[in-house]
Amino acid sequence: MSRINILLPAMGEGVIEATINKWLVNEGTIVNEEDPIVEVATDKVDSEVPSPAPGTIVSLIAREGTIVKVGEPIAILENDKSYTQEEPARVEKEIARVRETINSIKQEKKAEETLSKEMKSRTPSGKFISPLVRSIAAHEGISYSELDAITGTGMDGRITRDDLLKLLEIKKNEEENKKKKKAPESKQSSEISSAGSRSSGKDEVIEMDRVRRLIADHMVMSKRTSPHVTSFIDADVTRLVMWRNSVKEKFLAKEGQKLTLTPVFIDAAARALNDFPMINISVDGTNIIKKRNINIGMATALPDGNLIVPVIKNANEKSITGIARAVNDLADRARNNKLKPDEISGGTFTITNFGSYNNLAGTPIINQPQAAILGTGAVRKMPAVIETPEGDVIAIRHIMILSLSYDHRVIDGALAGKFLKRVKEILEDYNADL
Repeated sequence: MSRINILLPAMGEGVIEATINKWLVNEGTIVNEEDPIVEVATDKVDSEVPSPAPGTIVSLIAREGTIVKVGEPIAILENDKSYTQEEPARVEKEIARVRETINSIKQEKKAEETLSKEMKSRTPSGKFISPLVRSIAAHEGISYSELDAITGTGMDGRITRDDLLKLLEIKKNEEENKKKKKAPESKQSSEISSAGSRSSGKDEVIEMDRVRRLIADHMVMSKRTSPHVTSFIDADVTRLVMWRNSVKEKFLAKEGQKLTLTPVFIDAAARALNDFPMINISVDGTNIIKKRNINIGMATALPDGNLIVPVIKNANEKSITGIARAVNDLADRARNNKLKPDEISGGTFTITNFGSYNNLAGTPIINQPQAAILGTGAVRKMPAVIETPEGDVIAIRHIMILSLSYDHRVIDGALAGKFLKRVKEILEDYNADL
């Protein structure tokens, strides 16, 4: 018999703690390896933590509703097997992952930290303010005295982001009331205002859910952090469409799943990033971090209308078949809320497909802390001028528009243009063995 401490695992980049939402087991429950034992919530995603080994849960250390840091024990498992030599290696590997996550936080959270570096972690009265709260306070000009006046609704009275949003809403309403008092309204305008207030009762007020609020915060932070520039190029993907049509039935029979264009776009982007590694970067203060791995995120729409970005790790090392398997698997589990935290973290570049809804193009927002994002538009049949030895001719071709948004602090137009042109070349002459 041996006892194993079940630690809160690394939950992805920028995540140092999680809230214990709900235990799925009780003390005395017998579990298998990889059985889900607890639901946890982070700022990025809600997920389940699996059991690291088979055995019996003998103690639940972390109570529901408590906040636990990555690497801290949450439960104790009694294993029927003896503590083998492999077990210390596994634990050491997990500890290494935790350390790597913590180190990555220091690099990847600079954009947020720079906004709040002048603020202390506690108010004059001693209230703790997290980096996220300090970031919002710095953005909105909220003073220490205002923070001190807030009654925190978080654990142990901690001030949460929702507490700040409520404060900002109150301040906004106060400002609007002051303006109304300063600007006397005529009887007619008052009647219009009153009518507007009455009619507003017919509108449906929908509060953002937690995921949508996180997306909103992330998008606003990205626009504040990076000066966005978007470049466009069109690509004649007729050969690509013909290639896919010639292999899709074979792929379906062999793999039991469809071959869409998304894996091809990921493959093309991975090849181009390999050729232009200075697109595969992030910014850390005044330093440029050139990423060793090419990990491509794919923006995926969820049934509830929200968005999540699962990541294809080391995409440049995978075949088109391997990428297609990963794309289909991650997309399916994303829609069923079955993704693990590691599967939505670590991205170095992102692709978003506007063509899914027959849109021609778009200007995507960079997924921080990355430095660029590729948008793919709809593939359409269009008349195009083709150069031949006998002269120019007009033919029906499959054309699509590619858009690249990039951080102009570190990526100039020339480099972005070369990268986008390389993606175009790969797609226009695409061919791969399945």
